Amino acid sequence: MSEIQRINAGARMSDVLVHNGIAYLSGKVPSNLEGNVMAQTQNVLNTIDSLLSQAGTSKDRVLRAEIYLSDIANWAEMNKAWDAWVTPGSAPARATIEAKLAKPEYLVEIVVTAAI
Repeated sequence: MSEIQRINAGARMSDVLVHNGIAYLSGKVPSNLEGNVMAQTQNVLNTIDSLLSQAGTSKDRVLRAEIYLSDIANWAEMNKAWDAWVTPGSAPARATIEAKLAKPEYLVEIVVTAAI
């Protein structure tokens, strides 16, 4: 059986689960609710960078991203932060979905899966 590593494991979920050379991040929401969707996206991407590092990988190894927006009209603003974050030539497969998020203050939530 392959080992499973859990990073920041809680009663309900782990921030990251690593198995068979793949890091699975739970959905990340902004820790700072100040600002617009671009600021919130930058905040989430900073958190993702930190968690990927803890898992022994980086944004250049992200395989897939799912981005949830509270309002799809914010797509262009979110993409400004996303495009500045993604390393040219290393863009992952991605989906962007409008969804009702857990708190009305959340404008964005991002889930990523990365190779180690």
